[in-house]
Amino acid sequence: MTEPKRTPRAPRPRAPKPATATPTPAKPTPAKPGAAKAAPAKPTRRAKPASATPPAPKPSAPKASRPRAPKPASLSPAPASGQGKRRIWISGATGFVGKAVVRVLRTRGDEVIAPVRNSRKAGDLIDMGVTVVEDDLSDVALLIDQLKDVDAAIHAAGSYRVGISREERGAMWDANIGTTTRVLDAAEAAHTPKVVYVSTVGVFGNTHGNVVDESYRRNIRDGFLSWYDETKYGAHEVAAQRARAGAPIVTVQPSQVYGPGDYTEVGNQLRLAHAGKLPYRALEDVGLGFVHVDDLAAGIVAALDRGAVPSTYILSGPRYRLGEALAVAARLGGARLPRVTIPNAFLRLAAPVGRFIGQPNLRETVSASVGVTYWASADKAARDLGFAPRTLEDGLSDTFELEADAAYTRS
Repeated sequence: MTEPKRTPRAPRPRAPKPATATPTPAKPTPAKPGAAKAAPAKPTRRAKPASATPPAPKPSAPKASRPRAPKPASLSPAPASGQGKRRIWISGATGFVGKAVVRVLRTRGDEVIAPVRNSRKAGDLIDMGVTVVEDDLSDVALLIDQLKDVDAAIHAAGSYRVGISREERGAMWDANIGTTTRVLDAAEAAHTPKVVYVSTVGVFGNTHGNVVDESYRRNIRDGFLSWYDETKYGAHEVAAQRARAGAPIVTVQPSQVYGPGDYTEVGNQLRLAHAGKLPYRALEDVGLGFVHVDDLAAGIVAALDRGAVPSTYILSGPRYRLGEALAVAARLGGARLPRVTIPNAFLRLAAPVGRFIGQPNLRETVSASVGVTYWASADKAARDLGFAPRTLEDGLSDTFELEADAAYTRS
């Protein structure tokens, strides 16, 4: 997620056919004129994959890390029967979820092509043998060139923050709706055989304590919970409209993702609770489905291999209130949650001055959390794809143990 900056105008994405009942949201008018424009793409440049020969060890021997056998992903990384190794294009590969998907693909031997905004930040991908293309996804013509002769595409790029300032809205609109439109335009022009679009269960809005499935439709007259909610809903509708028109799109809808290296607000709270350093509790009643990043990556690849076209699959994990999840993390760490709790009513009153305490849009954060559940059932994915996310206890244990091992190795 990058901060918006004033740049030359990007090519205007082709507008999707309007849905009969749920229109795609228009570009925001409050944002500054240049806020929604993506930076112009640099000339396409393929970075050479890293050499298979590992670098020579340093003269001084490092401390040995504690041995630990990693848990296998819940789904087999082998391609569907008869498919063999394939050539897969993926956006968002430097992100938390995208990188986990790349690991699954490369482990089983698929060739992976990944557009990145800055190739200097793609060292992990190059080390995995990924073909890195320096591109910011703003030019449809460049995307068409990348998507020629691939077996499938995964569009996982996007902006995933809640509580952003008004000035940041244009960039998020482009990252979610604009980029999705351009990628699908390019895939159609390049005749890409299959596209997996990574959406979110958030497009269902507040499920009001109910557990919904893929057939659920929110009432948009109720409005949106955040700008992220509105732009991801718009991007989801872009993909759904194309799929209804015959495009070979499979949509997956993850819930709250966690795992080693997750530094989202929720991830940080879980880490602090485990360490006994959480200073206070707030917004504890928001309901989330917790899916480990490795299980999600395996589910996305299963949708790529076996998902029907067109179709949608919810990839959600076990459901908890945030306060309950924090209690699990604290118990695993032998810690206790803090007694200090900030009431929801106080947060509502403090919303207008949130910017003075480092919260540019506290009102949005509160509205997207208080009394809200994002609960959805993964039964269809379990039945069709073999999706089986681990329990929260197992997932958090794996997460904290791997992070401790990494810290021990670095010391």
